[in-house]
Amino acid sequence: MPLRNRLVIMAKTPSAGRVKTRLAADIGVSEALRFYRHQLAATCRTLSHRPGWQLIWSRAPDYDQTPIRPPVDKVIGQGRGGLGVRMQRVFDRVSRGPLIIIGADIPGITPAMIARAFQILKGHDHVFGPASDGGYWLVGQRRSPRVTKAFANVRWSSPHALDDTLHNLAGASVGYVDTLNDVDVGADLKRHQKRLPRVDPR
Repeated sequence: MPLRNRLVIMAKTPSAGRVKTRLAADIGVSEALRFYRHQLAATCRTLSHRPGWQLIWSRAPDYDQTPIRPPVDKVIGQGRGGLGVRMQRVFDRVSRGPLIIIGADIPGITPAMIARAFQILKGHDHVFGPASDGGYWLVGQRRSPRVTKAFANVRWSSPHALDDTLHNLAGASVGYVDTLNDVDVGADLKRHQKRLPRVDPR
């Protein structure tokens, strides 16, 4: 039988002052929290219950007691370390098969994009969803015949993040899906306003 596809959303448990701090500096802590909470829920709803993959929430902190459970198939902890260490841990430890990681703050993700990324992994070792700022919103590995160590010395939150990661993958085959952008600051939020989930005003 073919190995199962796994889609991992790496996201913090929504709580005031711990998520989207740069966005909060522009629009306030409560509004930033509201965006993050609803975007996480909307992303999970959009991508859950799909026959093409198992949806996993990789949560931080690992053992948060906040009673929040978006519609996912499984919850795992991210563990300690920087972003690259935590992402590599997901690729190393989650059960075998093609695996894709995304974040929870990217308006515009569709199931068709994810399906296309998994299709690319049938013929490539890696897949990326680039962002216009030089980073990426999606990264995936076929993980066959082995898991690649992809994130050493990556300059995160910089225009070099994608190029640094590709440098670590020299000799591997790489494919790409759509370019999207996350929401880090107030200007990003305004730019993506039409794509954001509807918020119940009650």
